[in-house]
Amino acid sequence: INKTTYVTPKLKDFVFTEKLGSGTYATVYKAYRKSCEHRQVIAVKCIQKSNLNRVSIENLLLEIEILKQIKHEHVVELFDFQWDDSFIYLIMEYCGGGDLSGFIQSKRMIPEYTVRRFLQQIASAVKVLHDHNISHMDLKPQNILLTSNYQPVLKIADFGFAQHIESVQEYSLRGSPLYMAPEMILMKKYDAKVDLWSIGVILYESLFGEAPFASRTLEDLEAKIQSQDPILVPRTPQTSNDCKNLLYGLLRRDPDQRISFEDFFAHPFVDLEHKPSQDCLPKATEIVMSAVASDRAGDLAKAAKLYSEAIEYFVPAIYYENDQLKKAALRTRVTEYCNRAEQLKILSKPVTTPTDSLEQLKLLSEDNQVITEAIQMIFEARKAEKNDKFQQALDLYTEVLGNLIPILGKEKPTRRKELLHSQVQFLLTRAESIRSYVSVQEIEIQQPNVQVENKPTKCSIS
Repeated sequence: INKTTYVTPKLKDFVFTEKLGSGTYATVYKAYRKSCEHRQVIAVKCIQKSNLNRVSIENLLLEIEILKQIKHEHVVELFDFQWDDSFIYLIMEYCGGGDLSGFIQSKRMIPEYTVRRFLQQIASAVKVLHDHNISHMDLKPQNILLTSNYQPVLKIADFGFAQHIESVQEYSLRGSPLYMAPEMILMKKYDAKVDLWSIGVILYESLFGEAPFASRTLEDLEAKIQSQDPILVPRTPQTSNDCKNLLYGLLRRDPDQRISFEDFFAHPFVDLEHKPSQDCLPKATEIVMSAVASDRAGDLAKAAKLYSEAIEYFVPAIYYENDQLKKAALRTRVTEYCNRAEQLKILSKPVTTPTDSLEQLKLLSEDNQVITEAIQMIFEARKAEKNDKFQQALDLYTEVLGNLIPILGKEKPTRRKELLHSQVQFLLTRAESIRSYVSVQEIEIQQPNVQVENKPTKCSIS
């Protein structure tokens, strides 16, 4: 901007407080409404008319059209737009956490679980744009705003280069080279898939602290883009297989080989179905009620499956919840459901060995101290057997049987009685086998007295 012709922006009914950033055509200010009782904080994007040419005017009009059309929790909201002789003003939602670029720089590398939550938010916004046949064309960390520094919500901003993709007539450079798809940098025909490449670069940079093709000059960047060397995912920090798979799918130089939008939205690392939202807790609660009903009805396999499905919604519900007391209560509930799901997996497992039976009996006998102590003695007896201490093992098995047989007679016909009966039968057989072996070992073997005469072919036994 030519400073000699620059005019200070002023907007009726608003007070400008500080400059948030500036670009070629616009400057963004933090502001608040004079008349608002609660002093609503907003952002005002001020575009000086004298700096606009035909193309930039078309881009601005399209940006306004898109922001008025798209209302989404992860797209920055346009409240209103006004103009005077010198400026066009876009009155927008204020995001107090800065942008994703600053967040990455402050953290250097973001943990994968946080990156995944961020990616879900970006993907949900891009899906809405894709459903309206809109391509952002300039996705980069600087254009992704954070609502706050604590548990930030991401908002895609700056639609100055956005396009309705079917209206692309000329293929020109749009956006920032570091995040630009190879087909755009190399001035080839491109389509909406350029956004997928940009998302891949953002994902990579969030995880590893720098873009995959970080370069000092545009020439260096072009050389790396044109290279046939595969893009390598660093070994540290360690990333999950799903994350690696998505990175390789997004960062394909050839757009025809790049992951499709449909496969991106359905990818297990993106997992939009379990994106943290206000819907997660009601879904989790509904499923867990079915799990409890199946649990009480004795359908253990179905209950375990339902508990696991509920947990998949409870975890993002915890992330979405801002109240710390409610968050802590949810964590406690989820821990209980996780433990129960693990128990049910064991209980629903077909009993094929005494160990299976014993594991299930242990879970069903947590309220019975005699059975619990007997199970511990069985483990000790097994250890003694393993170390060839058979008499010790026999003594332990005998004591266990003396404790369990009286209980077995008093048990009501339940799954626990069935398992207890099976275990007693096995212990009786095992104890008898060891007793026989021990008795054999106690027999004194009389070694024959062999006398050998001088003649090597004869011997006598006395």
